[in-house]
Amino acid sequence: MTLARRSFLASAAAPCLQRGLAAPARRPNILFLFPDQLRHDFVEPAEGIPVKTPNLRKLAERGVRFTQAVTPAPLCAPARACLASGMEYGRCGVASNKDVYPLHRPTFYQRLRAAGYHVMGCGKFDLHKPELDWGLDGKRLIREWGFSDAIDNEGKHDGTRAYIRNGKPMGPFLAYLDSLGLARAHVEDYEKRKGHGETFPTPLPDSAYGDNWIARNGLALLDAAPKNKPWFLQVNFNGPHDPWDITAAMEQRWRGVAFPQPVRNTQLTAENHVRVRENYAAMIENIDARIGELVRKVRQRGELENTLIVVSSDHGEMLGDHDLWGKTQPYHGSTGVPLVVSGLGLRPAVQRAPATALDLTATFLDYAGVGVVEGVAEGMESRSLRPLLNGQGKAREFVLSGLGGWRMALRERFKYVRRAEGGPLLFDLESDPQETENLAAERPGVVREMEHLLG
Repeated sequence: MTLARRSFLASAAAPCLQRGLAAPARRPNILFLFPDQLRHDFVEPAEGIPVKTPNLRKLAERGVRFTQAVTPAPLCAPARACLASGMEYGRCGVASNKDVYPLHRPTFYQRLRAAGYHVMGCGKFDLHKPELDWGLDGKRLIREWGFSDAIDNEGKHDGTRAYIRNGKPMGPFLAYLDSLGLARAHVEDYEKRKGHGETFPTPLPDSAYGDNWIARNGLALLDAAPKNKPWFLQVNFNGPHDPWDITAAMEQRWRGVAFPQPVRNTQLTAENHVRVRENYAAMIENIDARIGELVRKVRQRGELENTLIVVSSDHGEMLGDHDLWGKTQPYHGSTGVPLVVSGLGLRPAVQRAPATALDLTATFLDYAGVGVVEGVAEGMESRSLRPLLNGQGKAREFVLSGLGGWRMALRERFKYVRRAEGGPLLFDLESDPQETENLAAERPGVVREMEHLLG
């Protein structure tokens, strides 16, 4: 262990009073609910979109809902590396899904564990995504990342790829399906889903559906969590990431629901677009139900009043807007994420200023009383939202996001994108939320100001 590493661990474990902070009588628990590829405008209240998220709505009604939150990087592995490290995209150590999170780089999970938290997690962490090996119990590398107990499972496509390559499960979800005699059927089903229009149901029963299994793992981790120390639990749902593999029961509830068509799409039929969005909404409704189960478990433990509950996502989903699918794009369908912070007596509020999911890292550490000085996590770029949540601080003036060949700045109503190829993009999200009119040529003054923000 290097001297710098020992210094970091000692700093993380130091009592709050040594940092000039008042230590609470009992440090709060933290429940972090983190679906994969959940678009910002597909949660209640959703204007013109008939999605159902009653549990998330209840959390928002007793907390703070951010309407202009973005990811630090709209791709699975980089977004999660930004969160783990508390660093912006260019300094998180993971440039793409082909990169493994460097084990020498500290994580906020380590800081929480060193400070006495019981750190738990389940679902898809994607911190060693290209290796396609999670361990059949999902515990490979969890101690190194900073967890006390966790089950790291395969992403939707990665689990199938690993199974085909090795002829056997390489992670805990496919191992679970294999024990039920369902792994081969699941892999064959995924092999049929080569495009964006396949909306037929999965052969899996509801009991074996991926997000339901992940939620049960989260409930089991909570059941095993000690009562004599604070805990942190991150639940990474695999959905509503594509493919659109809902169960037969989920399909039955959603067929025939009207959805708006994507913006500027020339690819699928209108009927097919609606079916895709029905499946996407069905996945979200199912995740919301699982969120309700996890919150009820916290209440049953008698810990709800002392638990901070946060819901967000790693990035959005284009859903065919501008003839694009998935993520990686600077459009808001890709970069925009939901963000709700609830519990601990927070006063209900709607925050319309720009926000970044990167700041959740420092927020968690701040509530835990671990290494946050003047709102900034030590050695990180993440800034705590806690003062803003308590109505005592100011939001960031602007936030950044980026990936590969582009960088984005969001400030007030304007969103600016610098691209390696093609000219700049400038959108007025207030008058043009669908991002159909590039104002870069018409507003050179705004372009100069936004370029300055990007540095």
